[in-house]
Amino acid sequence: MNQNRNQHTASKKVEILREHLENQVSISEVARRYGINPNLIHKWKKQLFEGAVETFGRQHEKARLGQSARIGQLEEKIKDKDSLIAEVIADNIRLKKKLNGEN
Repeated sequence: MNQNRNQHTASKKVEILREHLENQVSISEVARRYGINPNLIHKWKKQLFEGAVETFGRQHEKARLGQSARIGQLEEKIKDKDSLIAEVIADNIRLKKKLNGEN
């Protein structure tokens, strides 16, 4: 087996896949230009799209968690306001009773 395999960096793989996907160059042409096996490009393309699903899934999860945190903050704010309103109402009732001569 050949021990002298080329190790392609992630940025090089992206460059090669971008040429194929964005510039619509055939895989066989890209493989010829870079001197690599077309099957390798197919493998990288598959990995790219499998990784994309995971990436988009994480983004959705982050957004959902962010919304949950924001909802929690707003619920806490509503509780504080409700508490303040109840206190103001109680003071108002007490003052009205005092003005009317009630205990």
